[in-house]
Amino acid sequence: MTATTKEPEEITEETPAPEVDSKYRLIILAAKRSKQLQRGARPRIDIDALKHKNTRIALEEVMRGRVHFTVTKKDEEDE
Repeated sequence: MTATTKEPEEITEETPAPEVDSKYRLIILAAKRSKQLQRGARPRIDIDALKHKNTRIALEEVMRGRVHFTVTKKDEEDE
């Protein structure tokens, strides 16, 4: 029995990431991306991973807009 891989039905168009609107959001995004890099993810920018720490690579990726994220708003009822 062999496993088959499914092709995506539609090719989604890449949309630009929203702009990072605060220092807090920048730090949170970089921290989450740094964890991904520590777990083996490949850098999304051309940088020597042996010379730079994961935190620096992640911060640079976020500042260059290579880390995609969405901003969700809580309902006023939840608060």
